[in-house]
Amino acid sequence: MNNRDFDEWIDKFRASISGYDYYIDFNKVVDNVEMIKVELNILNTLIGSNNIESDFETIIARYPETLKCIPLLLAVRKNEIYAQDEDGSFLYNFKKMNYSIEQYKVFMRKTGLFDMIANHLVNNLVDYALGVETGLDSNGRKNRGGHQMENLIEKYIKSAGFEKGKNYYKEMNLSAIEEKWGIDLGAISNNSKAEKRFDFVVKTENMIYAIETNFYGGTGSKLGETARSYKLLSLESDTIDGFTFVWFTDGLGWKSTKGNLRETFDVMEHLYSIDDIEKGIMKTIFK
Repeated sequence: MNNRDFDEWIDKFRASISGYDYYIDFNKVVDNVEMIKVELNILNTLIGSNNIESDFETIIARYPETLKCIPLLLAVRKNEIYAQDEDGSFLYNFKKMNYSIEQYKVFMRKTGLFDMIANHLVNNLVDYALGVETGLDSNGRKNRGGHQMENLIEKYIKSAGFEKGKNYYKEMNLSAIEEKWGIDLGAISNNSKAEKRFDFVVKTENMIYAIETNFYGGTGSKLGETARSYKLLSLESDTIDGFTFVWFTDGLGWKSTKGNLRETFDVMEHLYSIDDIEKGIMKTIFK
């Protein structure tokens, strides 16, 4: 049973855990543009052209590899682009031409790329591509955000003196835990019918700590289900000697579904927030 005050505990939840590297991965942005920088500079010769369709045809005939730049100019990260109108439907391949140059000129014209380039709406396609890549990379924030809590927890696990591959492990399945330490986890695996994977496993001399981590900055139906499933997982884990389930969670998203989290908090001993982590809870529980 948890003898801490739930309201005091949840009141310290954070609005965000975004680090400086969360917003844009500029190394990735620059690397992506560097791979097509030569081709972009060739296409730069089209800027301000008075006869852009003819000049484009000349460039593609001599340097067909410049075609691979075109999707990025439309903020598309694929080699193929589908387009249709009253004249038909087309699936353009920009890695290997699958239509005539005339048809690719139609694509450039109808997408507005010819107009943008010929009329100096951009002055340098390399700079423009950097801007597009920056915008595309911002879409990756969700994936980076999903790993932020894991990265934070791992940092504190290491600070508590544990070494990866020696006494702590990342993304470990129930079956791997059973095999490595000869423990029967049938009580939580539904007798091997459900293959649960934990974010981390910390192994001390007398205990296996299976860890889940998450951060919810916004609301959603998933929160209630997560709290209920982890409550059950905690109760099942309590029946297994030498095995403890630990849950690290945080985020203002929980404020809208306090009830579900409170139920889990009331029965789960090892449920902790970022505030708990910063106060050194790992050195207290992992022993």
